[in-house]
Parts: sequence; C-alpha cells; structure tokens
Amino acid sequence: MFVSQLNPIAFSLGPISIRWYGILFSFGFILGYIIMQLFFRKKGYKTDDLDRLLVYIFIGTVLGARLAHCLIYEPDYYFSHPVDIIKIWEGGLASHGGCVGVIIATLVFMKVTKWKYKFLELADMICVPTALVCSMIRVGNFFNSEILGMPTNSNYGVIFLRLGETFPRHPAQLYEAIAYFTIFLVLLGTYTLIKKRPNGLIFGLLFTLAFTARFLIEPFKEEQADYSTNVLLNVGQLLSIPFILLGIAIIIYSYLKAKKQKD
Repeated sequence: MFVSQLNPIAFSLGPISIRWYGILFSFGFILGYIIMQLFFRKKGYKTDDLDRLLVYIFIGTVLGARLAHCLIYEPDYYFSHPVDIIKIWEGGLASHGGCVGVIIATLVFMKVTKWKYKFLELADMICVPTALVCSMIRVGNFFNSEILGMPTNSNYGVIFLRLGETFPRHPAQLYEAIAYFTIFLVLLGTYTLIKKRPNGLIFGLLFTLAFTARFLIEPFKEEQADYSTNVLLNVGQLLSIPFILLGIAIIIYSYLKAKKQKD
C-alpha cells in the first residue's frame, strides 16, 4: 500500500505555480521532438518542416483533447459554463479527442506543405513518441490525484491522502502509464528493427494496442463521465471500441496496399 501525499505543484514563481502535470506533458513533447528529429534526418526530410509540424500537433492535441473532455465527459457542466472550457490549467483532457486532434493537425500540415509527405509514413513516425507522451501524461494525472481508480477493498492500492481519503484505490493512472510506455517500446522496436514493414503498420498498432489497453483498464477506474451509459460498458470503453476497430482496419489496409504495390 502506498499513501500518496504528492504535491501537484512542482514549484512556484511568485503568483505562478508550475505543476508536475505541465512539466511531464512538456517534457514528453521535448522527447518526442528529439525522436522525430532522428526520424526526419534518417529520411532526409527538412527539420524546419518538423518544427512546424510539432506546433500543429501540440495545438491539435490540446484543442482536441480539451473539447472531447468537455463535450463527452461533462457536457452538462460545460454547456452551462462555456467559459470554463478554456481553463485547461484546471485539468480535463481526453485521449480520444487528442488522437483526433493530432490526425487533423497532421492533415493540415500536409496541406500547408503541399502534400509532399505521405500521410501513413508521417503517421508512423508521429505514433512512436505519441505513446511516450501519453505515458508521461498519465504520470502527471497521478500527481494531480485525478482519473482515480476504483477502491480495491483490500490492503493493496494507493491512498490519496490529499483528497482526504483513507482507503486504497487502484493506481489506474499508473496502470495506463506502464501500458503506454510498453507500447512505446514496442512501436520504437517495430520502427527501428523491422525495415520492410508497410507504411501505416505502426499507426494501426498504436490505435489497436493503446485503446485495447484503455478498454481493459477502464473497469478499474471511476466513471469519468457525469452521466451513465446504462449499459455494461462505460463511456471510456465505448469510445475505445471504434479506435480499436480503426487500428485493425489500418493494419489490414497497410498490408494490402504494400502487397498491391509489390504485385
């Protein structure tokens, strides 16, 4: 059993408080930038384009994740308090929306650069560090004592003392962090070691593996939505199913396309 008294604020500069969540989120993007630089240089692509791409991705991630959280998980509150939608510093980002935001941002980037990049090839490169960023975000959630797990009803778990609780919960944030970091290693290994893989394979693998992990971990988490689905599966699980199916479809498409090009 672990008693968490972690302070979500890393340090303060006068009236400005810097949270661990923000540090981990930013650090994840920095590491992702370094990884993408290596990929771009190996392909002989311009790193100036990468700088522009990552700006689009950052904006797309934040906007997509924030809007998805507000409109999917707490629609009643945010429709009544629309100004609070912009208060990203108070927390509330949904990974499903973040993924959609990244895809849209990548397509915008491709249009701006006059379609000189192949979408699936670019998506494969982006997906490797994306899994790492997702892992670090979940560690940030743990520091914030948010996205809580269900009570374990045993001596196993984490007591979030900062919330005034005296009972242990499943550290669901850490379950996801470990799952996403493992997926990052799988994707990195696939990208660097499997030379004859079809474009789109890693893109499909990220969706399939990440959202399967999300689907399996959701039952250990408190319901995040402010409403009930009235079915066996919760909102997070229902949202994960289309992404899992999309991931499988992308994998199949990538192999069929590669086979067709060989023929």
